[in-house]
Amino acid sequence: MTNISELQNKATAIRIRLVEMIHRANTGHTGGALSATDILVSLFYHTLKHDPQQPDWSERDFFLLSKGHSVEPYICVLADLGYFPESELDHFSAYKSMLIGHPSKKVPGMEMSTGALGHGLSIGVGIALAQRRQKKPNRVFTLMGDGEQAEGSIWEAAMAGSHYRLGNLVGIIDRNYLQISGNTEEVMALDCLEGKWQSFGWNTISINGNDIEEICKTLDAIDYSGDKPTAIIANTTKGKGVSFMENNPKWHHGVPKGEELATALSDLQALYI
Repeated sequence: MTNISELQNKATAIRIRLVEMIHRANTGHTGGALSATDILVSLFYHTLKHDPQQPDWSERDFFLLSKGHSVEPYICVLADLGYFPESELDHFSAYKSMLIGHPSKKVPGMEMSTGALGHGLSIGVGIALAQRRQKKPNRVFTLMGDGEQAEGSIWEAAMAGSHYRLGNLVGIIDRNYLQISGNTEEVMALDCLEGKWQSFGWNTISINGNDIEEICKTLDAIDYSGDKPTAIIANTTKGKGVSFMENNPKWHHGVPKGEELATALSDLQALYI
């Protein structure tokens, strides 16, 4: 799928599905899930080389959700693509369900189990290095949170990615300026985030992370055969698409109910083109 309007509508459908899923399960990280949806849709429906019928296909690109708490759009995308039946979404976070509140390797299409922040990029470096040493063209994409940038393991991995000249590695930061305890700049200031990644030897790009066309063009323009990994600072809005959730830290971990659910679904329905 490469038509931008179709991708935008797909992102809207995924947002609606994840809000319904969180409501049904009575648990979820709604705000970060909504901010990351456009990134997930751009990757899986436009950029990544993958096959839902062969999750372990040797020629696939790798995607790692390092900000594992925002698993909901990841789950919804994989179900929509046919990695597993969509009916499984009705059992999200239920007893014995394979779909839990963080990525799990038990789920077809998920490369790794995540939850403890800061590990995704380190594993991404290892996978990208293995592909390079085996002279394979497979690419590796890791999606991180901005609050996650306070983890020291992120910067160890950043240093290693540059040292090993991993042009096949892309780190995407969901820069929504909010984490569970408040604004990132008050909890642990990150600016200038672009300068930090540049100083670690990464090709660094800042984009609108809620603009699917810009995301796709940025991913298309990367030289994956080069010798510099790429960091994409994706500036997003936490709670994107739902009026009362946008830029509200309350919705880092919140469940819409009653009128809140009705308003959220109405706001999202209005996004269809």
